[in-house]
Amino acid sequence: MNEKFLRLTIHPFKLLIFLFKNLPSAFFSGVRVQYVDGDKCVVTVPYKWFSRNPFRSTYFACLSMAAEMSTGVLAMGHSYGQNPPLSMLVLKVEGTFSKKATGITTFTCDEGKRIAMAIKETVSSGKSVSVTVRAVGKNKIDELVADFYLTWSFKVKAHKKRKSL
Repeated sequence: MNEKFLRLTIHPFKLLIFLFKNLPSAFFSGVRVQYVDGDKCVVTVPYKWFSRNPFRSTYFACLSMAAEMSTGVLAMGHSYGQNPPLSMLVLKVEGTFSKKATGITTFTCDEGKRIAMAIKETVSSGKSVSVTVRAVGKNKIDELVADFYLTWSFKVKAHKKRKSL
């Protein structure tokens, strides 16, 4: 994991600014990174006015957003500062919901090593590489609320040609 990216991610104020500018729906929903290292990322989403649905639980899209962020922070951290630069894209999302989310739901992805290997393969081969990783969402008493599988694709960014005058 890139140390510069890690410092940005764990700095509460800088992370809030990033969320506000780049992911406003996550910012207003209360999605927050609680912990990150090279192997694991923990993200929470609360049950509150902005994230609720009419059925008195957290809206599935907010749960999905937190699940994606738990995997995406790892992907960004391992691809940050790569030379050549990489692009990343979610290709597929599968989610299963087991219980109503009525409080804080905590999503954990502990597959940073698999993400790092996919990125390393992309850099060395120059070819697009995909990896499917799991994010598990649990409530405060450690009951499974949601289980997600996200497939990320990494590829080397194409060089932009400069226009001549």
